[in-house]
Amino acid sequence: MIETHNLSKNYNAKNAVNNVTLTIQEGEIFGFLGANGAGKTTTVKMLTGMIFPTSGSAHVAGFDVVQRGIEVKKRIGYVPENGALFESLTGWEYLQFTADLHHLDPHVSLKRIEEFLTLFGLWDERNGRIQQYSKGMKQKILIAAALIHNPQVLFLDEPLNGLDANAALVFKELLKKLSGQKKTVFFTSHVLDVVEKLCTRIVVIHEGIIIADGTAAQIAQSTGQATLEEAFHTLTGVRDARESAQDFLEALGRE
Repeated sequence: MIETHNLSKNYNAKNAVNNVTLTIQEGEIFGFLGANGAGKTTTVKMLTGMIFPTSGSAHVAGFDVVQRGIEVKKRIGYVPENGALFESLTGWEYLQFTADLHHLDPHVSLKRIEEFLTLFGLWDERNGRIQQYSKGMKQKILIAAALIHNPQVLFLDEPLNGLDANAALVFKELLKKLSGQKKTVFFTSHVLDVVEKLCTRIVVIHEGIIIADGTAAQIAQSTGQATLEEAFHTLTGVRDARESAQDFLEALGRE
């Protein structure tokens, strides 16, 4: 469903993504982890056709992301880390606009908009301007817009930002059901316990290079750690969290 071969992106002399080769099957909930600046968002932007790679290739849903970018966009949904909305529209109008962009049948779009707004508890706010929505409400609209056309592949960059506990639980259950329907989910997040519980396979990228690939248990075992979080710190060379916290407290105590 997603294939990359030596996918790379350079900015001046910096290799943001360096020869990334991946094969992600349909039905996978694929976790893509890395520290800030590791190359996660750059990779997602290349796979969704937002930027072109410097070298290498990528195919999504059977189509080359450079040569057949429009075909790729028809088949994917994307929730960016910092999504921009047309905030002068109402929630209903924005979802209708998105449905129209995908040329959905009016009866289908009407039903889906009603279902999504109800699912995320936004029905009573459907005619309110998005500029008046809370951060969590805006995130729900972004998620609904990404799903409105029933995409084959879903790219999620920190999708739980701003969601309350109940909405996050509904969304995670929805992802599991989409996986059961053979939809592919590409999930990036810094919330490692969510990734550990939700994702069927995880890749860790560091300084643009893949350094681990497997289930959460396999990655933890390969590093001699008990959890994915501990393994991640080991793999990415981050200082021990306890030591860092202690050093910070000591710095606060100095006069």
